[in-house]
Amino acid sequence: MSAESESESENEPNELETEVAETPYIHTPEDEFGAAGEQVEELAEEHKSLIWFLVKQVRPGMDLSKVVLPTFILEPRSFLDKLSDSFYHADYISEAVLQDDPFIRMKLIVKWYLSGFYKKPKGLKKPFNPILGETFRCFWQHPNGSRTYYIAEQVSHHPPISAFYISNREDGFSLSCSILAKSKFYGNSTSAILEGNAQLTLLPRGENYTLSSPYAHCKGILMGTLSMEIGGKVTIECENTGYKTELEFKLKPFLGGSEYTNLVTGKLKLGKQTLATINGHWDGSIAIKDVRNNDESMLFAANTEMRTKRLKRYTVQLEAQSPNESERLWTHVIAAIRRDDQVGATEEKTALEEAQRMAAKERKATCSDWIPVNFQQDLVTGTWHYKYADLRPWDKHNDVRQYECNYRIQTKTKHQAPIVRTSSIVSAEPLSILKTESRTSLAARRALNSIQNVASLPSNRIDGGHSDSSGDNDTLISSSKLSEALDKITKRLDEQNVAIINIQRQLTKVLQNNELTPKSTLCNLNVVSIIILTLGVVFHAIFMWMLARKQST
Repeated sequence: MSAESESESENEPNELETEVAETPYIHTPEDEFGAAGEQVEELAEEHKSLIWFLVKQVRPGMDLSKVVLPTFILEPRSFLDKLSDSFYHADYISEAVLQDDPFIRMKLIVKWYLSGFYKKPKGLKKPFNPILGETFRCFWQHPNGSRTYYIAEQVSHHPPISAFYISNREDGFSLSCSILAKSKFYGNSTSAILEGNAQLTLLPRGENYTLSSPYAHCKGILMGTLSMEIGGKVTIECENTGYKTELEFKLKPFLGGSEYTNLVTGKLKLGKQTLATINGHWDGSIAIKDVRNNDESMLFAANTEMRTKRLKRYTVQLEAQSPNESERLWTHVIAAIRRDDQVGATEEKTALEEAQRMAAKERKATCSDWIPVNFQQDLVTGTWHYKYADLRPWDKHNDVRQYECNYRIQTKTKHQAPIVRTSSIVSAEPLSILKTESRTSLAARRALNSIQNVASLPSNRIDGGHSDSSGDNDTLISSSKLSEALDKITKRLDEQNVAIINIQRQLTKVLQNNELTPKSTLCNLNVVSIIILTLGVVFHAIFMWMLARKQST
């Protein structure tokens, strides 16, 4: 037997040796960091005139998403790339997955969340607004060899919605988010608001954390020094455990000094009970204090040592990028900005925006809509989800490693395994739900599906694995009964649907007749009806009188 098993194993192909097609990635060195403290920009005189020209086009409270900005205030990368800055310390999430204490898990997730803000460009810069259909992808290499993959796509242009997905199944987490970017002008200041929540999932624990985003506030557009801050209230909440963190990014007051710059405070709660307080500067050091024992420790410090621990990021080689991938799409604009050619950058940027307008006109002329390639919308919540999401916890006995090819994050396995896409019924089968006429019919169809599943089971599954003749007869009888019940339910559903359709048609005809019939005609019809009713009553009375008289004689 051992000899036979050895020969069988020798004949079986070794699945670990088979190569899979992967997207080629290369390590990308990081750009130079901006200094800690207030983020300011000194504009040249010729740039100030352009700012004044823009200000004349807008009014307080106006949405700036349709305003074309000059290239000298642009950071040479796309907004989809900018969103990935939050994951250079994704190893904190990996550490949180391993913790058994939900308090420590929440603390580590807050630590990761706050680690995504201290990287700032030199000066005051804004990333490109993504083109519709634009994509971006990268991954971070962890010390243990795992990878955190990032896939982003601009799924809508008006309104501007960016969707992205994060996956590291080996370390046990994934994140899904779709963001609506808005901007408001207030005269001497403007705010960039990110609407939408991120959903972080710890796969082995089945925990979901909902995270919101602060807003960016730029002031000094007309008077004073042009500067940018982060403000607003943020929540990080886990409904599975009841833990919640409330953070507030505070704007610098008018008379405040440097100690009031980039302040962040917060509370870590379990229900209504505050367990810890958070205080510090989001581009410096942040402390956390446990109120139960007054133990204070450093939560995060954006110092030189911390920057050396940033995960290395890998992006797709330029030659292997698709035409709508960020770096390739904006390559001429990026090159012009880096050589300080503002005229050339403006021309290249205008050409891209004009091509986008022409494509929108063509879609409008052909009555066609843009369909995102890698994300699909949940018809109930309106959020966007990655089409190829795999939410299975990592199986060390079967899963080998994660890789990406053609925007699909996949797992190389020893044996084929099922993929858990999403728990959303609507996103899985939107058409079947939209076609149902009512909630009653939807429930009935679900009952039908369950009956069909039971009826389709083999006999050895229904009778518990016995193969005797009596069990087979019982199985045949139960199957026939189920089929009869199924036919009856189907017939009643069809009758219901036909009846509803007939009622709708009759109501439509009545409404149309009421709309088309003139008032004078309606009045004439009422008079004729009254006369006919009166004659009927008279004839009925005469008939009854004659009948009574005949009986009396």
